[in-house]
Amino acid sequence: MLTGRDKEIQYLQKLYEKDGSRLVVLYGRRGVGKTRLVREFAKNMPCFYYACRDASEREQRFQWGKELSEAGIVTEEFPEWSELFAGSLQSASTKQVFVLDEFQYLMKGDGGFMDELTAFVGGLAKTRELLVILISSSISFVEKNMIKKMGRMAYKLSGLLKIRPLGFYQMRDAFPDYSSAQAFGLYAVLGGNPGLWQCMSPAKSLKDNICETVLSPTGALSGECRRILSEELREFSVYQTILSALAGGRHKLNDIYEYTGFSRPKISVYLKNLMELELIEKVFSYDTAGREHVQKGVYRISDHFLHFSFTYLYPYASRLEQTSPQTFYDRDIFPGFRRYMYQAFREVCREYVQHEAAKGQFPFVIASMGEWAGKAGDIDIIAQSSEGETLLALCQCEREEFPYEDYEWLLFLAKQAKLRTDHIWLFTDRGFDERLTAEAKEKKNLSLILL
Repeated sequence: MLTGRDKEIQYLQKLYEKDGSRLVVLYGRRGVGKTRLVREFAKNMPCFYYACRDASEREQRFQWGKELSEAGIVTEEFPEWSELFAGSLQSASTKQVFVLDEFQYLMKGDGGFMDELTAFVGGLAKTRELLVILISSSISFVEKNMIKKMGRMAYKLSGLLKIRPLGFYQMRDAFPDYSSAQAFGLYAVLGGNPGLWQCMSPAKSLKDNICETVLSPTGALSGECRRILSEELREFSVYQTILSALAGGRHKLNDIYEYTGFSRPKISVYLKNLMELELIEKVFSYDTAGREHVQKGVYRISDHFLHFSFTYLYPYASRLEQTSPQTFYDRDIFPGFRRYMYQAFREVCREYVQHEAAKGQFPFVIASMGEWAGKAGDIDIIAQSSEGETLLALCQCEREEFPYEDYEWLLFLAKQAKLRTDHIWLFTDRGFDERLTAEAKEKKNLSLILL
């Protein structure tokens, strides 16, 4: 059963129910669940599906025609587009769904493909209705090159739907028997990509899954990091060097410059490309009166699997080749893994805040939300109402107990940021020390949240 995609299903359903034929582009990272979403949406509808190849236009037409021939529809050896479209129609009294997966391969090979497709769909206007779904895993193509490639045919599009990664709670549903600690750890490695989740077994422990799927040279995700980068980016070595710098704690442009030796303008261009692919992010600190205490120009890896790969696999590649996955995990991953988990755990805490707000169980209606990247330290979550009522939150998953000293540090950062402390939420998955527990009983504005 498909979870977490109700809004996307509803969007496609509304397009399907509208009169006339429609064309929609559905795109997102590979493995994020685009094809499965469409399959779930169209499971009770007449539907044609073709997986486009990264091949020449002539080869594309041959393979499509071959698939039709195997289904009993006779075509020429290298059929024309119009013949392929006609052969793909089904005998049905209702609107048909027509899916072209990785359609960018058709457009890269043949600039006239969209003209042919829209002309064919338009020619059916009086007799047949289609919902044409064009799927792509190339974010850069759709967002930067598609409209130019389509030209005037872009006006024929009825919609553009970006499929984003799912959240922690959807992943939790896929691994119901995992403890909280194992679930947070798995999310820190895989993020919200269902295609990666499916490579792991809910019946196996976090350690066994990582060892067998990621660390083993025959594992399903061995080499996944290279594939993620090489699909969209050239100059692979340059990007790896920059990602290595970020994973190593060098988050500012000057730090990356000193580490890599690349020029600052060159680094800026490559960082921009990585941000467009949503592999890294630039941290924009919440706007407060304490601007003099804010760090500016901070970058970090936002893709969880890349973050894991450049934290553990890339810097210790020689060691991994010479030891067993289990030994590597015990020696090189496990000791510092809780520290590594922090970034993902903070995301889970934000997701929790959003869920509470959606359920009406938040102290106020949130008008704005973000984080504060201070020179002395970070405030993980800041939420404010339109009247200025403020909630501050700190997330901690490394230590055995959330210490009182961290609470005091948050109060110090709040003064630097010049923020009110109407509500303070402290998050951990382990527990709180006695002094902090006693403080929370006395102060109404302090909440201790054990995830």
